[in-house]
Amino acid sequence: MRHPTEGVLRRLIDEPAGVSDPDRRHVADCAQCLSALAATRADAVAVGAALQPAAGSDADVPAAWQRLNAALPTAAPAAAAFTPARPARGPRARGLLRRPAVAVAAAALVLAGAGTAAANDWLPIFRTEQIAPVSLTAADLVSLPDLSAYGDLEVSGEPDLREVPDAAAATSATGLDLPQVAFLPDGVVGRPEFQVGDQVSATFTYSAARAAQAASEAGETAPPSPPGLDGSQVRMVAGPGVAQVWSSSSGLPALVVGTAVAPTAFSSGVPFETLRDHLLSLPGIPAELAAQLRTFTADGATLPLPVPGDEVETSTADVGGVQATVLASRDQSMAAVVWVEDGVVTAVAGSLGTDELLSVARELR
Repeated sequence: MRHPTEGVLRRLIDEPAGVSDPDRRHVADCAQCLSALAATRADAVAVGAALQPAAGSDADVPAAWQRLNAALPTAAPAAAAFTPARPARGPRARGLLRRPAVAVAAAALVLAGAGTAAANDWLPIFRTEQIAPVSLTAADLVSLPDLSAYGDLEVSGEPDLREVPDAAAATSATGLDLPQVAFLPDGVVGRPEFQVGDQVSATFTYSAARAAQAASEAGETAPPSPPGLDGSQVRMVAGPGVAQVWSSSSGLPALVVGTAVAPTAFSSGVPFETLRDHLLSLPGIPAELAAQLRTFTADGATLPLPVPGDEVETSTADVGGVQATVLASRDQSMAAVVWVEDGVVTAVAGSLGTDELLSVARELR
C-alpha cells in the first residue's frame, strides 16, 4: 500500500476522525510513517507557538504569520509547507490555532470499541496480533533493572478481579462475549465461576538523566538518547477480561477459559523501534534476553510472553487456523494454550495435560 501523503499525516494531528481506517492502520503499522508523523507533530507545535496570540487579545493573524516566517530558519523545513496563501480568519481559526497539536489516537478505538475516536497526544505504536514466548532464567529475573531507574512509571486503573453471577453479568461488565465451552475433559464437572477484571494502563516517562545516573551507579555509561526520546511517554493498555473457572479438589483450577482485550501500546511521538532499541541497549539488560526482544517489531505485532525457561516448556499448535503458544510446566502440574485473534487474547489453562487443553480450545464456540 502507498504511504499516506503529508496532508493525511497533518489531518491525523488536527482532525484524526476524518482519516480513513486504511490510512490510519497503515500509519499505525509503518515505522517510516510514524517517524514522519512525529516530525509533522513537531512542526504543528512550532506553528502553534508562532501563532499564539497574547492572553486576552484577538489574534493578529498576518502578524502571526510574520513571526512564523521569522522562526522558520530554526524550525523544521516542512513547516513552510503549511503556510497558506490567505491566512484563515475568524473565531474558528483562532480556536484551531490555539489548540495543542494532537497525534492520532487509537486508544479510544481499540479500548472503548467506539469505532472512530481520538485522544490527545498519543499515537499507536503497537497492537498485539500474536504472542511468542521469551525464555527467562532465574538469573535474568534477578538481574533485570527496575524500570523506575530509567524514568517514571504510573499505573492507572485496577484489575479489581471479582466474581459475577453469570455469563450475562460478565459480558455486561466487560463488553466481551464469553467463549462457549463445548467440551469438558474427564473430571471437570459442574458450573464454572465467572470472574471479571477491569482495564489497566501503565504510562512510562523516559528520563535520560535518570538512565545516565543508573548506569553511572553501575559503573557503566548509558548510550546517548535518540532525539526526542528524553521525556517521551509510552502507555500500554490491556483489558478488560473475563474468565470461566472450574475448581478442583486440589485447590488448583481444573480448567480456566479466559479472554481479554489484547495489550496495545501508544507513544507521545517516538517510534516503537527507537524506544525498543534504546531501552535494550541500556546497562543491566542481559545480552541474550536483549537479543530475543530485538526480534520483536511493530510490523510483526508479536507480544513477548516472559517464560521461566527452566520451569516451563513451550511449543506451538494450531487452534482454528490461528497459531497458539502452548505452555507446560516441567512438573506437569499446569499447562496453558494462549492465542490472539481480532485483538482479543484467549487462554485455556488448568491442571490438565496439553492434549486435553487443546481439545477444549479447538471446540470453543
